[in-house]
Amino acid sequence: MKKSISKRVKPSVNKVEAGVQRLVAIDWSGRVDAAGQRRHIWAGVWTRGVAGAKDTVRLEAGRTREEVAEWLVEMAAETPAMVVSVDCCFSYPAWFLQEHGCATVFEFWEKAAGGYAEQWLARECEEVARDERFWGKPHKRPAQFCGEGYRCMFRFADYDNKIAQGLEGGDALRAAKMKGITPKSPFQIGGSGSVGTGSLRAMPFLLRLHGAGFRVWPFEGAALGSAAGNREQGVGSRKGGSVVRPLLVEMYTRLMTGAVAKSNEEARRKYLNERKKNDAVYAGISRGVYAKALGSEDAFDALVSTMEMVRYAGEFAGLKATKDAALRLEGLTWRPGVRG
Repeated sequence: MKKSISKRVKPSVNKVEAGVQRLVAIDWSGRVDAAGQRRHIWAGVWTRGVAGAKDTVRLEAGRTREEVAEWLVEMAAETPAMVVSVDCCFSYPAWFLQEHGCATVFEFWEKAAGGYAEQWLARECEEVARDERFWGKPHKRPAQFCGEGYRCMFRFADYDNKIAQGLEGGDALRAAKMKGITPKSPFQIGGSGSVGTGSLRAMPFLLRLHGAGFRVWPFEGAALGSAAGNREQGVGSRKGGSVVRPLLVEMYTRLMTGAVAKSNEEARRKYLNERKKNDAVYAGISRGVYAKALGSEDAFDALVSTMEMVRYAGEFAGLKATKDAALRLEGLTWRPGVRG
């Protein structure tokens, strides 16, 4: 019998070591079948060692989206100073949320969970006219997203990460990571590399985690118990202690891995061997974890994303809620150096 995740993660006063105790990077999947979810959803998990024990890294698969939610809530109850990244878009362009009367992203997630997500994903829909703005094989990109309308099908974060850096004045390092990658919009729900399906099917999952007590950046600030401004009197605090809550952030794995042919096992092997030899962050990872990352593109993405989170773990406690009106609806993709 499955446990319910209707329970909330109780706020915890951090009595032990300040800072993040666990990092989880989830390589997501929008597959509809349970077998496909168990095969393609991979999670990398880094856990800080306690009482002199070494930090640990593991790779896991075999869970459906619902089971992943249950698992994360259980881990957060055990270790609330936890950051979870999910490889999907947390929202859509601000104009689309406003069109649906949503004042917050959480209202939009409620609409998605209430049936809109599957309605938008339907290739054909007899009861309700298909929203032609959701496109992809067999449907071509609609005219309103072509020409001058091209920019409208992207959130700021999508355009900034995938397109803007390749233009004059862009960040050469980020542009190099996008080399050879065709920019994808969350409105694309079919075809190679489409992100819309996974994102829409993630929203009920994200909503459940938020309801269980997870903070969601950049809509909310971090409360990991180690940065100034994380004190919340009256919400589980005790004697002015810092309240600790788990944090969710949006991840784009290409920004973590860089330009590597991830679908090629030899390219994955070369990448990981180089990291193991020259990168201290990767030191101590077991042979078994490396073997899993070599055997699956999804596992590889999960491992590399986890280790990049480890590299910049000190940044998470300082993440603040954005004050930008559009980003409060659209969200941001976490990457090193971004604060909100």
